[in-house]
Amino acid sequence: MDRGQLADFLRLRREALKPADVGLPAGLRRRTPGLRREEVASLATMSTDYYTRLEQGRGPRPSRPVLTGLARALRLNDDERDHLFRLAGEQPGPPPGPPTDVRVGVLRMVARLDVPALVLDAKYDVLAWNPLSAALITDFSALPVKERNLLRLRFLHGDKQAERFGETATHDFAFATAADLRGATGRYPNDPGIAGLVADLLAGSEEFAKIWSFHDVSRQHSMCQTIFHPEVGRIDVVCEVLVVPERDQRVILYTAEPGSPSDEALRLLAVIGTQTMSRT
Repeated sequence: MDRGQLADFLRLRREALKPADVGLPAGLRRRTPGLRREEVASLATMSTDYYTRLEQGRGPRPSRPVLTGLARALRLNDDERDHLFRLAGEQPGPPPGPPTDVRVGVLRMVARLDVPALVLDAKYDVLAWNPLSAALITDFSALPVKERNLLRLRFLHGDKQAERFGETATHDFAFATAADLRGATGRYPNDPGIAGLVADLLAGSEEFAKIWSFHDVSRQHSMCQTIFHPEVGRIDVVCEVLVVPERDQRVILYTAEPGSPSDEALRLLAVIGTQTMSRT
């Protein structure tokens, strides 16, 4: 354990974080840059005294759970997390699970976009969305948190998905996302969320079980498709995927050719939202 280097690393990473980065108010009278020691300790679920001693180079050797808490609290990327473990004399293991917190800047971007946008984690949980994506795909706010997952929607409610996206696109999406999820199980072998998702899909979908048995592994980079919306009709969209690598998250943007009927349909959706259009 290199106590001096560990202390410097913790202090510098703490000072580099802004309160908004971890969902805390800025407050007044911050005499030092970044977060306060007590704030990091609270985020890492440890005592302020213990964290202070680590940062002063006089604390005991931290355990793996303590290091994991510090990595989470300091928003370390995978490389920084591995470095933290090695400074403490531990061999880094796989990350405990895909991060579910979305950077404030990403949330602001999604909220202000005039195209449908989603933020997904490594297991296809929908972490954030804007109103237009809810109108286009489904009203995620009306779903239980556990059901806000594109794989659950696809494999456990497949008939509805085929009606909305077409059989061919739905079939292709199934194979691509199952292969992507297989990769996530390798990156996060100890994550109960991913294990539970796979178990539910295997139990609830013969189609998923068959695809899963092929052991295909790949990362999905595009989800271009035609959407048959019950209110505005056919919408041809191009799906751009923006990667947030340090959180293993993706921002999915649904765009249409400017001036096309699909573009006009998206503009109409922006007006009607998730409400059902009245018919005469």
